[in-house]
Amino acid sequence: MVDHDYEQFIGKIKQKSGIDLSLYKEAQMKRRLISLYEKKGFTSFRDFYNGISKENELYYEFLDRMTINVSEFYRNFKRWQVLEEKILPRLLEKNSRLKIWSAACSTGEEPYTIAMILSKIVPLSSVKIVATDIDKNVLARAKLGIYPERSLNEVPNEMKRKFFKQEGTKYKISDQIINSVQFKRQNLLADSFDKQFDLIVCRNVLIYFTEEAKEILFRKFSNALKRGGIFFVGSTEQIFHAERYQLSSVDTFFYQKC
Repeated sequence: MVDHDYEQFIGKIKQKSGIDLSLYKEAQMKRRLISLYEKKGFTSFRDFYNGISKENELYYEFLDRMTINVSEFYRNFKRWQVLEEKILPRLLEKNSRLKIWSAACSTGEEPYTIAMILSKIVPLSSVKIVATDIDKNVLARAKLGIYPERSLNEVPNEMKRKFFKQEGTKYKISDQIINSVQFKRQNLLADSFDKQFDLIVCRNVLIYFTEEAKEILFRKFSNALKRGGIFFVGSTEQIFHAERYQLSSVDTFFYQKC
C-alpha cells in the first residue's frame, strides 16, 4: 500500500531542502524518522513536517538523523594504512599537488584524517582538500574542529600529540589541519561535480542509497576523476561490475579510473 502521508512529506522536504528522500531505502529511512518524530511527540509525518517548518532546531535534528552523521578519525584503520603506504605515494609520483575530495564528509573526521596522513608525506602548506556535505549544520561543526574522545579512538598517538589539544572533555584539532580543508555544501544526487580529481573519498554513505541512486553516483564519481585517479569507498560498499563505470579494483575498496 502507498503511504500518502510519507509521500507528501517527501515532496515537502524536497521543496524545502532539495533533498529527495525517495532515493533512500524507504523502510530504513521511515523507521529512522518515525523513531525521531515519536520521540518528539508527533504522530504523523504531516505533523512532523509542520514542526520542522516552525523550529530550526528540530529541522537540524531531522537533517542529522537523515544524513547518518556517524563518523570517527581513521575509521577502519587498515584501509587508511593502504592509502598512506600504497595509494598516495603512487599518486604523488605523478603530481606533487593532489586534487582531493572528501564527499559526504559529515563532521570532518574523514578529510582531517586525509590531511594528517598527507602531512607525513608532503608539507601541509601544499595540501588542499575539498570536503562536502548536504547538511549545513554538520559543516559548521566540522569547521570548529572540536571532537569527543571517542572520535579519536583510532588516531595514532603521534598524530594525537601533534595535531590535537585537549580542552576539558573535548579535543580541538590544530588550525594547520583545519586550514588544509575547504568545506562546501553539496547535494550529491542533485548537484554537478567538479572534475579532474586525483582522489575521491566517499565512505559509509552509498549503502544508504537505492541501487538506482548508486548507479547514478558511481557514474558521476567516475566522471569527476582524472584518468588514473582513485575512488576510495567504505568497507561495505564494494562496487560490483566496476568496469561499467570505467573503474578497476587496485586494492580492497580502492578503484582506479581507467
